[in-house]
Amino acid sequence: MEYIKATIPNHLDEEEEETTSFLFSSSHIPNNTQSKSSSFSSSSISMSSYDPDHNSSLPTVNGDSKSNQPIVIPETAHQISTDSWLQAGFVLTTGINSAYVLGYSGAIMLPLGWIPGVLGLLAATGISLYANSLVANLHEHGGRRHIRYRDLAGYIYGHSAYSLTWALQYINLFMINTGFIILAGSSIKAAYTLFSDAGTLKLPYCIIISGFVCGLFAIGIPHLSALRIWLGVSTSFGLIYILIAIALSLKDGINSPPRDYSTPDERGKVFTTVGAAANLVFAFNTGMLPEIQATVRKPVVENMMKALYFQFTVGVVPMYSIVFIGYWAYGNKTDPYLLNNVHGPVWLKALANICAFLQTVIALHIFASPMYEYLDTRFGITGSALNPKNLGFRVVIRGGYLAINTFVSAVLPFLGDFMSLTGAISTFPLTFILANHMYYRARKNKLSISMKIWLWINIIFFSCMALAAFFAALRLIAVDSKHYHLFADL
Repeated sequence: MEYIKATIPNHLDEEEEETTSFLFSSSHIPNNTQSKSSSFSSSSISMSSYDPDHNSSLPTVNGDSKSNQPIVIPETAHQISTDSWLQAGFVLTTGINSAYVLGYSGAIMLPLGWIPGVLGLLAATGISLYANSLVANLHEHGGRRHIRYRDLAGYIYGHSAYSLTWALQYINLFMINTGFIILAGSSIKAAYTLFSDAGTLKLPYCIIISGFVCGLFAIGIPHLSALRIWLGVSTSFGLIYILIAIALSLKDGINSPPRDYSTPDERGKVFTTVGAAANLVFAFNTGMLPEIQATVRKPVVENMMKALYFQFTVGVVPMYSIVFIGYWAYGNKTDPYLLNNVHGPVWLKALANICAFLQTVIALHIFASPMYEYLDTRFGITGSALNPKNLGFRVVIRGGYLAINTFVSAVLPFLGDFMSLTGAISTFPLTFILANHMYYRARKNKLSISMKIWLWINIIFFSCMALAAFFAALRLIAVDSKHYHLFADL
């Protein structure tokens, strides 16, 4: 590979005059900008996505998404710029309508009650759309596609932010995947108990089965864009368990006496309420928007905005329906897993649980894809997915990653607490704090005073919420750990 010496500015500020020279691959420079000379002037090159291997940023052509200059695409082992906005919209919708929705009636509505719960969900929808749109509009900032969240943060802030963002995102996705495996295991156990009272198949065993199936799926699907038809399958499974849960909840609600909707009056109610607020933001956000946007065809910003509008309009309807109807039907007796509440034909409840399990397997692959992309790119896994080397790599590396996820899921199967902790330590910082501050840093010379104030209000408010939610989640986990032993059969 040919490398070219370039002289570039040391930082993003346009007025910065100090420069640094280093080597970079000529493949990162569009053909029409390459010169026979090995030296480029700093006036024609600006910094772009962060490159941790060189503790610096890769150079790109000046400009952003509206520039006449070509947009530089960073190196990756996975496919990018191949998917329609609708496919990206279905990826996002699969995330918010995953089997997690079966727990929101108990995890959000039960601690908050009707008015705070409904207003909280509506507010979370609006602010999540707003925060995600900020990140989407920075995708081509600086003339280069930032296909990873950490690349964008590293470009704007530097090496420390790159590492911190990668750590937060890894924690976020690991915790989400842990929750998915718990959900899948709970679905298997719920289906099993419909046909047997023996209690032989305990939750830890179901979680191990779930982790194994998720591993098989991860080995078979090489990257996010390869999901394609599986997104349709996932949507079908999701609609089945959501419609069954809604129908049976409606039947139970109509035939039941008046329910009690009072919020639980217990010690630590403040912590429970704050934890529910963390669940609100967890419900709508992936923490991996740039990675999803990387798969979208040009124009990437406009198409990603279409996908976000799809997610937060059409995509939220099933979730709203099951959350509100589930709470209406069972009040403060709502179970953390709604299918445990419903009454109806055994075969219908079994079908809902099986569909929830299968949809969870597909949804987990979405949230694990940033880690897969990093590992595949780091070790140069390209070419045919059926290549023995590539197949063996996925078996060992992806299988090992999911084995760790499965072990944690079996040890601490407290689903609601995991949602709260994930919202506190990663979803709040990534989706709200970092999104607002990155937009402020990137566009501060073009923002009005009122817009700057608004962004700082968001930064301060969500920083306080993240801190409060973190302590609330830790307390909930500590309390549940006292009530249940490790590898508990919940």
